[in-house]
Amino acid sequence: MIIYHLSTECYPVAKVGGLADVVGALPKYQNKINGIDAKVVMPWYNKPFVSDHEFDIVFDGFIHQGPNMLQVQVLKEKSDTLGFELYLVRIPGLLDRDNPYGYQDENFQFLGFQHGVLHWLSAMQIRPDVLHCHDYHTALVPFMVENCPEFSFLKGVKTIGTIHNGEYQGMMSWEMADYMPGFDRYRWGLLDWNGLINPLASMIKCAHSFTTVSQGYLEELFTTFRGLESLVRYESGKAYGIINGIDAEVWNPETDPMLDFNFNPKNAVVQKKKNKKNLCKAYGLRPELPLFAFIGRFATEKGADLLPDIVSRSIKQSFGGLNIMILGSGNSYIENKLKEYDYTYTNFALDLGYKEHLSHQIYASADFLLMPSRVEPCGLNQMYAMKYGTVPIVSYTGGLRDTVQDISTGGAGINFTYPGVDDIIHAISRALMLYNQKGMMENLVHANMGFDFAWEKSAEKYIALYNS
Repeated sequence: MIIYHLSTECYPVAKVGGLADVVGALPKYQNKINGIDAKVVMPWYNKPFVSDHEFDIVFDGFIHQGPNMLQVQVLKEKSDTLGFELYLVRIPGLLDRDNPYGYQDENFQFLGFQHGVLHWLSAMQIRPDVLHCHDYHTALVPFMVENCPEFSFLKGVKTIGTIHNGEYQGMMSWEMADYMPGFDRYRWGLLDWNGLINPLASMIKCAHSFTTVSQGYLEELFTTFRGLESLVRYESGKAYGIINGIDAEVWNPETDPMLDFNFNPKNAVVQKKKNKKNLCKAYGLRPELPLFAFIGRFATEKGADLLPDIVSRSIKQSFGGLNIMILGSGNSYIENKLKEYDYTYTNFALDLGYKEHLSHQIYASADFLLMPSRVEPCGLNQMYAMKYGTVPIVSYTGGLRDTVQDISTGGAGINFTYPGVDDIIHAISRALMLYNQKGMMENLVHANMGFDFAWEKSAEKYIALYNS
């Protein structure tokens, strides 16, 4: 079975969020299953991975985007160093940039990527068994395969769409239809939702099946989906919730080259303290105090707007009896407020941006990980934290609900129901009491490291879905 994963992100080529981690791991684990040949196709970026590896140009052609003729090159990484074949699509002026997102013409970028991929496959007579489309950036592919005469060679190829985050749907005006490959205009309803082209809605309508990245998130979409609730309920017969995994080859504290001190469940308590001591020294924190951490984008869906109040109130109410460290970036107001607190509180450390190396060190050093998310389709941070012996403090939503149970019910984390400052401060106070119960805290460290979040189970579920 030949599977092509289409995505705008893939770790370690280009990463903005959890999408990259999934696309960088799922195909690799699928390829360990007999008879499976999974590949990844993504845009070309001006990134270190690209300059550090050798690529062959396997296709060079042209597409029309409205009145514009665009060159499309497809480059294949020579050594398959990621555990799968990696293809990059380069379109001068559109797909030759530094970053995946943040450009004003992103609708043209994503249309060009999808058009370019299908043009390449059709021109080269490459017919996969499955096209697996990740998020709205590739969500028009199921429609194009069935309704664009240019891709008649691919008609009937099975398409799967995965919703990593339904908050982003890629809506655009109908004027953009003129920049799509030609399609049967009487099929316009498969693209439309409330008078706009909605790629995510189109994927739900047109894909043979669609998945979410946890069962809990799928259930939430039936009632809260930014206007698509009725559609996902109508199409629920082809909907599946499959929880993400984590790449145990990358996220393994015993072998992780990014850690100062590696550890396993037997020596975790001692070694985590050594990592914590080094991290606290680097950021001016006190290693004898419990360390709470947040890693992620400063977005309201992540509850990041609550962080300034969480920092201020928790430090004041604990009388300085804890450390808080935040790694992330995004909303400028949140950044500036946290910068102010970085100067105000000696118990608080801030590092803006995203640094893969530092994130590993934080997971290996922190005692608790804060995830005050309002929306969390799956969440990988809590899995990384648990694998590294860190106790997650999470809102009871989406994939967090599926993976973290409260210690009061025999679980391995601390839950709070409502993502508000009062509830989170209460959860932090529970964590401080837990921290002072050394025996229970050490047992949690060992128990958390024993959870199996590896990709093998999820990869098997995807293959079963493809076979169905």
